[in-house]
Amino acid sequence: MSSDEVRYERQGAAAVLTIDRPERRNAVDAATAEALRRGLERFEADEGARALILTGAGEAFCAGADLKAIDLDVDHPGGPMGFTRLTPSKPTIAAIDGWCLAGGLELALWCDLRIATPRTTFGCFERRWGVPLIDGGTQRLPRAIGLGPALDMILTGRAVDAEEAQRIGLVTAVAGPGEHLERSLELAERLAAFPQETMLSDRRAAIEGAGLPLADGLRLEHRLGREVLEVAARGAARFAAGEGRHGEGLA
Repeated sequence: MSSDEVRYERQGAAAVLTIDRPERRNAVDAATAEALRRGLERFEADEGARALILTGAGEAFCAGADLKAIDLDVDHPGGPMGFTRLTPSKPTIAAIDGWCLAGGLELALWCDLRIATPRTTFGCFERRWGVPLIDGGTQRLPRAIGLGPALDMILTGRAVDAEEAQRIGLVTAVAGPGEHLERSLELAERLAAFPQETMLSDRRAAIEGAGLPLADGLRLEHRLGREVLEVAARGAARFAAGEGRHGEGLA
């Protein structure tokens, strides 16, 4: 899939979805949001794509909603910015360089993992324009970094650089300048090499259990874990036969 504003490309085990509106700092209008939804649908249908990498062209990841267009559908079941009210069935990685602001931050938070460059700037800059966070930011940011730091970002709208973002757990890693996509592709290949059934089951348990009381979360983990015990038995047999000893295969 390729359009003027969103590109879908397969690179190894990863599907790379690129917002390509550099002249607007990859801000999202209605057409871009719809293209993002189509990209997610293609990823879900692509059995060979084991991880989705979301990134932006040029000097920004995404500066949020396109406030010059103001045509996003706030009631769309997928979410105004495209797919922020949907949960993908496979891992997602945000490869971030430059501005990651407002709805763009919410898109990054939609991803499971985030890799940024040193020049990346995060922030709820919509605060200064009176625009609410309606693409999951009020829910995912506290889950990612804790309520206190999240409220600091949400209420003040201040800029957060890559170093602080890594320190508070907002980003998984800081790559070298221009290396965010390469590092994300490497990470996608690592994820793709694991037995998929158990990894996806554990991912689902963590995501769906995040808002549950502990007892309910443990029951969810138990139910999902039992469904993939056959895979676990095969892995245990490989280990018993000598494969993967001393941490081999985990780098």
